Amino acid sequence: MLAVQLQRHARPDLACAAVETADPGDPGPGEVVVAIRAAAINPADLLIFEGRYPGPEELPAFVGIEGAGEVLAVGEGVELAPGDHVLSLGRANWAEKVAGPAEQFIRIPKSLAWRDAAQLKANPPSAHLMLEDYVDLQPGDWVVQNAANSAVGRHIIRFARARGLKTANIVRREALIGELTELGADVVVTDEGDAAAKIRAAAGAEAPIRLGIDAIGGDATLTLADTLSDGGTVVNYGFISGEPCRMSSYHTVIHGLSLTGFWLVGYMGSTPRFEIEGMYAEMARAFEDGVLISPVEAEYALSQATEALAHAHAESRGGKILLTPNGPV
Repeated sequence: MLAVQLQRHARPDLACAAVETADPGDPGPGEVVVAIRAAAINPADLLIFEGRYPGPEELPAFVGIEGAGEVLAVGEGVELAPGDHVLSLGRANWAEKVAGPAEQFIRIPKSLAWRDAAQLKANPPSAHLMLEDYVDLQPGDWVVQNAANSAVGRHIIRFARARGLKTANIVRREALIGELTELGADVVVTDEGDAAAKIRAAAGAEAPIRLGIDAIGGDATLTLADTLSDGGTVVNYGFISGEPCRMSSYHTVIHGLSLTGFWLVGYMGSTPRFEIEGMYAEMARAFEDGVLISPVEAEYALSQATEALAHAHAESRGGKILLTPNGPV
């Protein structure tokens, strides 16, 4: 059986390799064996491989945050059944098969396309929870975000539009302005020059911009703070720059801004199972109803893991890179 193993911290395509490992065999009581059909490569995976994000403490280690598949076998006392489609909550999902306690898997609709199921676990709930849990946003309020072309950024645009919120979006390339506008963004600007001033000019000086969502840190956080209305909140969820988030005393004291962080792992560890299941059911419906749209640029077999990681690490992509351990989806 093939699985992807992190062997050392380095550039992602040099850090990992597809290796032969033991088949999980038959499940014991309370256990499930799942054939992984599709798994997205996320920025957090790439940062783990580079040693810049929490990950396995000992190497080598099997990896892969995302993974969705079909139940092959269940042990005694398990409510899931062979043939069910499930999301794997484990973090070693880039494998032909994964096994674990039944609590590690959440049933998802069979009608949900594998390409969407592969992207269900991390990015949609992150976008949803950051919009819902930090600021009491009302229709007509604005949200500003950086890294707006990321999967989370695109989901924020779509979720906000569905709620009657407006989005101001910061990107690195001018070519993305039209694409994100077509997706539903209200304002899109590049990070060149004074992005905060450009957003304020487009949205209006008095526009209620109460929430900033930050994937980058460093000076990018400062730009979001410059954009927010008094009393606003910046939520940081990403490590892209590798630098500490920056806000000045002028922002916190004079304008009453606050800075907080979001990590989906923390949410999952502190939330009752029934709420997690309900959230994922809602995220699946969002894909099926067309609220969420997440393009896929390429699929790779596990044997092509190094090529897939090189592709995922490249700039200027037009969609997600997927691993398909048991054949194309």
